[in-house]
Parts: sequence; C-alpha cells; structure tokens
Amino acid sequence: MFQKHAAVFLYAVSPVHMGAGQAIGVIDNPIQRERHTGHPCFAGSGIKGAVRHGFQALGGDPALIDRLFGPEAGSSDLHAGAVSFGDAQTLCIPVRSLKGGYVYATCPQALSRARRLLALIGVQTQWPDLPEVAEGRCLVANPALLSSDKLHLEAFEYTARSWEDLRKIADDLAIKALPDGDAYRFFREKLKTDLVVLSDTDFAYFSEHAMLVEPHVRIDHDTGTAADGGLFYTENLPPESLLVGPMLVSRTRTGKGEEDEAVAVMAKIKSVIDGKLLQIGGDATTGRGLVVAKVAEGK
Repeated sequence: MFQKHAAVFLYAVSPVHMGAGQAIGVIDNPIQRERHTGHPCFAGSGIKGAVRHGFQALGGDPALIDRLFGPEAGSSDLHAGAVSFGDAQTLCIPVRSLKGGYVYATCPQALSRARRLLALIGVQTQWPDLPEVAEGRCLVANPALLSSDKLHLEAFEYTARSWEDLRKIADDLAIKALPDGDAYRFFREKLKTDLVVLSDTDFAYFSEHAMLVEPHVRIDHDTGTAADGGLFYTENLPPESLLVGPMLVSRTRTGKGEEDEAVAVMAKIKSVIDGKLLQIGGDATTGRGLVVAKVAEGK
C-alpha cells in the first residue's frame, strides 16, 4: 500500500523518443501512445528505469538505489521497491502558430484527466470548469495570438473565444509544471499567456500529426554510402511538450530492519529529481530524451 503520492510533470527540452517497439504505419519507429486516445504517453516502467539509471548522476546516494527501486532482476536478495511511477499522459503539446511562434495546445479531455489525477493524489487545484469547445473553435487567454477573431495553427484556422478564466489554469500549471529560476522564466510566462484549448477532436489531430518525424540513413561501412533498405523514419515527441503522471511511494521493504517511512522515501526521491534534467527513452547519443521533472507533492 502506498502512503505518499505526488504528480511528476515532465517537460521536454529536446525531442523525446519513447519507442512503441512496433510499427504498423509508414513510421518505422513510432512513439508510445495511449490506445484509447492516441495521445503520446510515457510508460511508467520507462520513467522508473530512467530515474533509477540516472539516480547517482543526479546526486543520489548509490547505496539507496536497490532500497528505493528494488534490486536488479536475478538478484538473490529480492524485495519490492518503495517508489512506483505511473504512465505519464499528455497535457500540452507545442503547435506552430502564425503569431507568437507556437502555442501550448491542450483540450478539455487532457485538462480534465490531469485535474482528476491531481485530485486523486491530493494535489490541490482551483481550475474553473471548462466551457464546451466545438470543432474548429478554441479558447485563448492572449488576444495577441489572434488575427481578428481567428487563431492560425499550422495550416488551419480556428474561431477563437477569449476566456479570462483560462489564465487561472495556465498560471497554476506554470507554477506546478516548470522549475523556478531564470532559465525557465520565458517558458513559464509563455505557458501563462499562450495556453490554447482546442476541441478534443482537433487536439487528437495535432497529437498524431504535429510530432517530429526524422529520416535516418544506415551507412554501409564498406562503401560509405546508404545501405540497401537503410532508410528509416523515427518519430519523436517535440520539445516544449508537457506530460504528467503519478509517483507513489511506500516505506522501504528490504526485510533487514531500519526501514525508511514513506515520508522519508518521498523526501529522498524528490530531492534528487525535482527540477532536474532526466534522459528518458532512446537515442540518448543524439541528444534525444531530455526532460525536466517537477514534483508536485500531494497532501
């Protein structure tokens, strides 16, 4: 039974490839997606593996790794870990805008699921209820993004409605999801002003088609040219994407006495990852998978 809960916000600062492991379309290496929504996601097992792998490099005590995360497979000293991560779901994705460069696009479904998750783990929010958003329409808080009453994203035009209460959601997200400090000030302020609520249908379109798809070529070492069949396409979640997932902790269970209570476990893991840069997913040697973690602890 888990005694402490927190939400972990993961903000992408580089393209992120959390591979799905299978391809059924034209993209050879697709990213992980939820089955029922099609939104990008990070599997909890991948998040936990990334945190475990980088724990020492982030300043954690290596003697705590097995104690917090459980021993490696095949160990003769088996016991459950004290830290668990759930799947991270998409909250916002960047979409190219005619004005302002890009916006942080979300939808009622994504916001409602995040609100439910935060409530379940005891993170308080004061988000107002969203009005209905029809296809082809959107809610904005920043009139500077508009041309007359239209918002232009990629090749699409949306009829926009200004909604002042959207700033309350955006302000709260900026505080909870992004670290303090000068390095993130621009992005906190942009999230506060340039959050845009699309319909669930329109957001689902961008969740599928606004990802970063890169061609790769495998080189034949003998000829120095492209190998036969060596062209493949890899999908990445774009930088400035924001996801959120649960982190649950219990007391340690090594069976050796002197166990840490859940409060102490939460403090140890939070001190290591909160506001820190993690590498998650594949293609680490090409600078992919860099995300900033922000922990919002439940009460």
